[in-house]
Amino acid sequence: MKHSNVTRLLPEDFVNALKEIDTYMDISIDDLVNVNERANKYAQQRLRESHLVKEIMSRSVKTVQPDCSLADAAHLLVTHRISSVPVVNDQKQLIGLITEADFLRALGVPTHHPTNSVWHTLENMFSHPVEITGSNDCVGDLMVTDVITATAEQSLHEVLEMMKKNKIKRIVVCDESRHVVGMITRSDLVRIFFDKIKKESTNSPT
Repeated sequence: MKHSNVTRLLPEDFVNALKEIDTYMDISIDDLVNVNERANKYAQQRLRESHLVKEIMSRSVKTVQPDCSLADAAHLLVTHRISSVPVVNDQKQLIGLITEADFLRALGVPTHHPTNSVWHTLENMFSHPVEITGSNDCVGDLMVTDVITATAEQSLHEVLEMMKKNKIKRIVVCDESRHVVGMITRSDLVRIFFDKIKKESTNSPT
């Protein structure tokens, strides 16, 4: 029978450890156990966050070029049920990003009702006449050019910090030449977190 390399620390282990220390320590065994449990919690968190971006990112990323019409780009969102599309130039390099919110504002669609999904709103957009506001009729006119990006070799911890600092829901992953190689969204992070919890629960001794 194969044994796990991980040994659970017991209170008596701390007792024996204290006996080896030739000094007085004003701390109880319960305190030590509590410290150990807290330390293990942070160790597990550090382990989860040490995963690299390339292990988590979605690799099949849809992109558009700046001359793509808003209608075609919105149709891409609806068809593939995605919330944003990276914009690339002729060399497939990232030059911008356009999100579902950008489409709704540009096409004069009121903010969708909280009980409805954005997909429902966009689908209604195709079945009812929509008045274009202003002359913005292509992706290049609306895209955000200051795009927060990450590399495939960065850690999950770094990505989380970037998302928190910039208050964004997604990060485009690029190579050294700014070619789009992947995407990480907040939903991906939530999925990975619960997958880890499920795995740890399954592997824990009963």
